[in-house]
Amino acid sequence: MEFTYKCLIVDDEKPAHQVLLSHIKQCDELMCIGHAYSGKEALAVLQEQEVDILFLDINMPLVTGIELLQMLPKKPVTIVTTAYSEYALESYQSDAVDYLLKPISFSKFLKAVEKAKVFCKDRIESNKKAEPKSILIKEDGCDYYIDLEDIIYVESAGNYIKIFTKSRRKSYFVYGSLVGIKTDLVGNDFVQVHRSFIVNKANIKERFIGKVIMVNDEEVPIGRKYQILLDQ
Repeated sequence: MEFTYKCLIVDDEKPAHQVLLSHIKQCDELMCIGHAYSGKEALAVLQEQEVDILFLDINMPLVTGIELLQMLPKKPVTIVTTAYSEYALESYQSDAVDYLLKPISFSKFLKAVEKAKVFCKDRIESNKKAEPKSILIKEDGCDYYIDLEDIIYVESAGNYIKIFTKSRRKSYFVYGSLVGIKTDLVGNDFVQVHRSFIVNKANIKERFIGKVIMVNDEEVPIGRKYQILLDQ
């Protein structure tokens, strides 16, 4: 199965979204997973979902595209989109892989995407080489190593998370967030299916519309916008 690159469009102007979305829809390997019209909206999306390619406008009110990139601890592969050519150097200095000047033609879009895909593939291969087989968590002052294969699913519970495993009757109850643990749950088997749940696809027992049954016979809901991620 061909890899699908998840894209996020960030621009304060609706016509720019329409152009980029039209270009994305013409590429089978690209999928638009969201739209943001400000830096604040973009941060909210990036905290909930993983993004492979970010199409980012520079000249936005309150939080500019450059400022947004500087806020992100883990940056998606970024293609800058702007109407102002003077931002080119600053874009590359902020680790953007390419720069598209509006109006954006489909041919230039494709060229930038091909470059972005190379960076994405390099990042994926690098992550695979460094991929851990377990994670370290702390519960009640004690450290535990949990094999990734042992994890069934993770549930957000306010300022805590519950980690359900095959080998432990009760869940681990750990201080932290779903976003925080998501970076540790590497590999294609882990996918966020709801704003409050991440599941290990290898430990899904049955699938239904709007929910999955895990190997521990627990039911996990599937959010509508996350359904497409589960199908990959």
